[in-house]
Amino acid sequence: MIIYRDMAEGDIPQIIEIEKACFSDPWSADAMLRELHENAHMAHYKVACDGEKVVGYGGYWQVFDEAHITNIAVHGDYRRQGIGRGLLQALEAEYPKLGIMYATLEVRLSNEAARQLYLQNGFVSVGIRPNYYEKPRENADIMWKTCGNIE
Repeated sequence: MIIYRDMAEGDIPQIIEIEKACFSDPWSADAMLRELHENAHMAHYKVACDGEKVVGYGGYWQVFDEAHITNIAVHGDYRRQGIGRGLLQALEAEYPKLGIMYATLEVRLSNEAARQLYLQNGFVSVGIRPNYYEKPRENADIMWKTCGNIE
């Protein structure tokens, strides 16, 4: 059974292994520590756990009424089991109490699985950010979602 909870400092070594396996330009342990301690006023992260094993994680930065999703990654052995969707839902469950009305993210154009996950969860493609990614250089699909009631 997968449990979703707030990320803790002790999760970082497992998260870094997932980062290295999923991304060509992974975040460092120091960057994750800064997110937890120095950027805690705007950074929010969740982990997906199978027992004691961290099998995925996701996070966002809150900027006023927007959530900028920074990362969502799932361990290769646990993909296609709904964990990415579960992480998105765990993040979005926090939005109402924080006054978040919108969510945005960038995703590599070549990452079709992630793009489909976001589309299936209410995001829409609103443009291309040229040369956003490095290692290898690639354009990003900019995606947005309205999360709250707009009057």
